[in-house]
Amino acid sequence: MSRVTLEGLREGSVLLFDKPLYWTSFDLVNKVRGVLRIATGEKKIKVGHAGTLDPLATGLMIVCTGKKTKTIETLTGLDKEYLATIRLGSTTPSFDLETEVNSVYGVEHITDEMILPALLAFEGEQLQVPPVFSAKYIEGKRSYELARKGIHREPAPVRVTIKKIEMLGYSGNDLLIRVLCSKGTYIRSLARDIGVALGSGGHLTGLRRTAIGDYVVGSAVSPPEFENFVTLMKQSPS
Repeated sequence: MSRVTLEGLREGSVLLFDKPLYWTSFDLVNKVRGVLRIATGEKKIKVGHAGTLDPLATGLMIVCTGKKTKTIETLTGLDKEYLATIRLGSTTPSFDLETEVNSVYGVEHITDEMILPALLAFEGEQLQVPPVFSAKYIEGKRSYELARKGIHREPAPVRVTIKKIEMLGYSGNDLLIRVLCSKGTYIRSLARDIGVALGSGGHLTGLRRTAIGDYVVGSAVSPPEFENFVTLMKQSPS
């Protein structure tokens, strides 16, 4: 970020953000656009993101400005890496914490020796069913719009690839995994599927995107850090 200039932001830049919890992808894009409008005095500034991140997830989001918005499609197609926490033994309609637990299952039979081969079975190309609480279109409507009205229509399966999946820890009912996957993979669906594979239920309780291609969250900034940086650039343009 230190090499970025105000003119560069106006003309076109690729920016890395660590999205806060509860922020939507639109919230982040809107924040960047607002900061740049104030700093440059221009009302029309192109800003877009290269891949959404759920409000209940944190981590890396790529935001492009100006002419760099033309590269969004390429960036969106890059592989993603996530750290995910799965609560085994219970399920929710949204496969995460957006909705309340609707079923409870036993976990006494689950051991580390069971988990490792179960996870490895998910590596490779597969058809994955997206959550009903997702942005997938069904008959012209967003799936989550129908689900929130009590209309549950399962989205069509999509072909995804899990490049690598590994267990980082298992304590109580919580399973921590690292996943490297292709564009379009729903980690919420993976959480559900892992629960089923272990003869129990499962839903996502924590998700952090740590990488997109070669871009890593360690190089990202928070929205307040970006705003402060742009404010300082405006005050000291040299």
